[in-house]
Amino acid sequence: MKFFIDTADLDEIREAASWGVLSGVTTNPSLYARTGGRLADFEPHVVRICEACEGLPVSAESTAETTEGMVAEGRRLAALAPNVVVKLPVCEESLPACHALAAEGVRVNMTLVFSAPQALLAARAGARYVSPFVGRFDDVADDGLAQLETVVDAVRNYDYGWWDEEGGPEIIAASVRTPNHVTQAALMGADIATVPLAALRRCVRHPLTSEGLAKFAADWKKVTEG
Repeated sequence: MKFFIDTADLDEIREAASWGVLSGVTTNPSLYARTGGRLADFEPHVVRICEACEGLPVSAESTAETTEGMVAEGRRLAALAPNVVVKLPVCEESLPACHALAAEGVRVNMTLVFSAPQALLAARAGARYVSPFVGRFDDVADDGLAQLETVVDAVRNYDYGWWDEEGGPEIIAASVRTPNHVTQAALMGADIATVPLAALRRCVRHPLTSEGLAKFAADWKKVTEG
């Protein structure tokens, strides 16, 4: 499984990249707003993220609401850097936009996917990445992992022919919040988990690891002070 970081914060991206585990970045308007950024700095900020990632895919989301607007904004975003992936929310307007952009060689990440039919339509339209959400199902007392498994199974049944050389479309488990989400997504065969830095840190930690480190430190102290 590949790990993307779900953030627009440059410091978080650089920290995750320093671990040697980062394979990409996903952003969205809400994540950019949390940085305190303004509209005029949005595209320069995307470029800075792309530079910090050294060629790894960076999903930058269109905020247009029409097909024509999505295509125009998608082209503009894709021109910012060669590693930009245009992110579109799955809807009737975005499917033809995805189809048009993919035909031009622009990679598209179809997001806000909550069902297998949405994922299948996105894949058929030419999406390079399909992003089914997990945690937001949990917020409404539904089983996000079961929904993710359905999407993975359905999409894997077919060959879409758009991205043969790269093996796409790849499935990004999104809205991932816990180490168990990562574990189950990996067991299902999701290609990627996009994870906030806080959740990525939780994946590193385990109480038994902490206990073991404390025991090693205490025993070594006896050696050095003995």
